[in-house]
Amino acid sequence: MAYWIDAWQRSILTLDVLRERSARYDAHAAKQAPHVLKFDCELVMDGRALPRPVNYVLARIKPPRGATIDDSKRPFVIVDPRAGHGPGIGGFKPDSEIGVAFKAGHPCYFVGFLPSPVSGQTIEDVALAEAAFLERVIADHPKADGKPAVIGNCQAGWAVMMLAALKPDLFGPIIIAGSPLSYWAGVRGENPMRFTGGLLGGSWLTALTGDLGAGKFDGAWLVSNFENLNPANTLWSKHYNLYANVDKEAPRFLEFEQWWGGHVLLNAAEMQFIADELFIGNKLARGALTMSDGAQVDLRNIRSPILVFCSKADNITPPQQALGWILDLYTSVDDIRAHGQTIVYAVHETIGHLGIFVSGSVARKEHDEFASNIDLIDVLPPGLYEAVITPKKETDAKDELVEGEHLVRFESRTLDDIRAFGGNDAADEREFATVARISEINLGLYRTFVQPWLKAYTTEWMADAIRNLHPLRLQYEMLSKDNPYVKMLEWMVKNVRETRQPVPESNSLWQAQNHVSDFIETSLDAYRETRDKALESAFHAIYGSPLLQALAGLRTGDDQAYRPQPMTASHAALVRRHIAEIKERASQGGPREAALRALIYIRMPDGVIDERGFNLLRAIRKEAGKGYSLDEFKRVLREQFLLLLLDERKAVAALPGMFAKEPALTQRMADALHRMVDAVGLRSDEAKARLTHIEHLIDEAATEKASLPAEHETQARLHAARIRPARVQTVRGGKHPQ
Repeated sequence: MAYWIDAWQRSILTLDVLRERSARYDAHAAKQAPHVLKFDCELVMDGRALPRPVNYVLARIKPPRGATIDDSKRPFVIVDPRAGHGPGIGGFKPDSEIGVAFKAGHPCYFVGFLPSPVSGQTIEDVALAEAAFLERVIADHPKADGKPAVIGNCQAGWAVMMLAALKPDLFGPIIIAGSPLSYWAGVRGENPMRFTGGLLGGSWLTALTGDLGAGKFDGAWLVSNFENLNPANTLWSKHYNLYANVDKEAPRFLEFEQWWGGHVLLNAAEMQFIADELFIGNKLARGALTMSDGAQVDLRNIRSPILVFCSKADNITPPQQALGWILDLYTSVDDIRAHGQTIVYAVHETIGHLGIFVSGSVARKEHDEFASNIDLIDVLPPGLYEAVITPKKETDAKDELVEGEHLVRFESRTLDDIRAFGGNDAADEREFATVARISEINLGLYRTFVQPWLKAYTTEWMADAIRNLHPLRLQYEMLSKDNPYVKMLEWMVKNVRETRQPVPESNSLWQAQNHVSDFIETSLDAYRETRDKALESAFHAIYGSPLLQALAGLRTGDDQAYRPQPMTASHAALVRRHIAEIKERASQGGPREAALRALIYIRMPDGVIDERGFNLLRAIRKEAGKGYSLDEFKRVLREQFLLLLLDERKAVAALPGMFAKEPALTQRMADALHRMVDAVGLRSDEAKARLTHIEHLIDEAATEKASLPAEHETQARLHAARIRPARVQTVRGGKHPQ
């Protein structure tokens, strides 16, 4: 009896929560600019007033009480994804991307959007609007020590990368979280979402949906695709969790559902571009995407450090899709360095797709560390790194150099580390290329024989009716205030709350209920796995057919199109000229430049950079008199790193002469160098041997107070040759276009 009383009361309370969800949905949809930000904000720019108007806006986030903002720090700009939901996910909780930016003392801006697009706006128009927003942010922060750090979540990640490739001078470090850039990539037996386009015959269905919407694509269909990935959660677990914990779960459920149900619209042309050029065409990662003016979107043009954050448990953007573009564009780490690119990646083990943006634990760890160490990321030498975050040890004597509760270090990686996550082989690539060709054919047939008739008969009234009848919207309408039966809930809920009798968990029927729920969830998971395997098998059977591939114009065994694109001749010439200029400056500079070069030389064998050394280096930079600005410091640091890569012997041999130019400053730099090494420590014997050698060169330079004699230079060259590490990758010989 106790169980059935509790079950009845839980049912009434659950219906009341769903009624409240519907009421919030109506109130949210009625707002002119609905969002779920937990921070106050003020409008800075309205994209509708631009020469090419769009429904995007730039807002300045007001710091919460107690937050101290440093005007000298670079601003953060969070760009929200327009993937069917409304804006605000980046500031959905106090512990969020916005929250950690404020915690680190940075000004913060937010790029959001309105529910309906401006008629005729395109993805290119949105990119131009975001460029105008960044120009405004830069103009409003003339004292900032660096260009804005831009965070692109999910869909906004590829949009930010596109813009950074077209206008690289507007960006500081770029953080892309859960963002797909290589859309075909994945692992067999996993990542079933990438097969959907092929099994539907390509993007003709996208065009059909846009035409039925009278030129507007309903974002609710995108949300439906996300929900179909996990039927157990969509059909059962989410609502059962509310029912089983209705006394305390309601606030969290309602908060999330307000964002999840905030469906927005896209222009049909915008969604068609996304489907054809990105999802099915996969043109962004391969440098084959072009704008209306003929400009090529080549991600290798980006000059800012790129930090990629993804998760192995993300079934929407797995690591292969978040990182595969690196393999698509570069042949080696030396190739990355030749393009002056710095790429950092961090891979979470267990967090899901939405958890990357809304999880408080992720915000307090990963996003907190990224925000706190954004300047360190900006000055990292070119190359490929993995961000490894570990808890700060309470016994570490250098705790004062670690900001936050974790220590972040950046470890050198190679492309083999990216390949270790798995990916497509040449046969898989041909199958997806076949999908792209078949999609073009089907889309052409649809546009020729169906679209003209459909457009002629579709009206705005019909489009609104179709949107209102979408299953995701109907669930809100069924329990809205317009339903007369919902009014009966009011007195029933009041009675239940007055006589609430929750059943104890020891009740046998309650335990049986949980077992039934587990069985239902397990059954739906089994259905999902069977469905996904069947869809994958069908995909490979259809598009793996040599006949279909031949009919689509592909030749079996021709894998040339799936290899990384080589460096262009013009860029190779630019690199050669840049290398020659850098080599000429091997002996230029004084103790500051020499200390940076010596530090890099010592640390190279360990291949690790962490925040302790950088925080100390930042303090040293300020106390060294004529210190560098951050941009100048970044330029000098990268130049010293490249000098060591290009000609390590000559670079080391030049150090005594550079130290001898200012003996007093040399001693200060020597002390700073020792503090750096003591703070971080040296792992390998090779690094310790290099430290000894550098100390010897500094001592001699300080005592002689003159240029290094020729015979000493020869000894230094021989010594450098003896201790040169075999593990350090260089750009000599055939590895670099010299």
